[in-house]
Amino acid sequence: MGDKESIRIDKFLWSVRIYKTRSIATDECRKGRILINNIQVKPSRAVLKNEIITIKKPPVIYSYRVIEPIENRVSAKLVEKFVEDLTEEEEKAKLDNRQVSGIVYREKGTGRPTKKERRLIDRIKDDFHD
Repeated sequence: MGDKESIRIDKFLWSVRIYKTRSIATDECRKGRILINNIQVKPSRAVLKNEIITIKKPPVIYSYRVIEPIENRVSAKLVEKFVEDLTEEEEKAKLDNRQVSGIVYREKGTGRPTKKERRLIDRIKDDFHD
């Protein structure tokens, strides 16, 4: 697995399961949301051992350190051998705060809100903004 010393950033992000597909990782690089050592990178940029990767997935900014570059996708259990998560707890807490920001989160499969639920949501939003 680790016979190559460097691998493309888009392929690496896909192989350590940060992005679901390689094309999504490529698009994120082109949008400027991927930084290596605080420098925006193109999808073809090679990833080396011990580099710091910063990924902007609004509202959170994730940070990872490359332990070992890999080319092939690995299971979720093995990801820890190849990348170390350096993301601060405050950043991760932003995901929990999404309900406070006024965005209503509904569980998958519950469908659209009923008229009664929508009125309740509107009332909560109004109270929050006052």
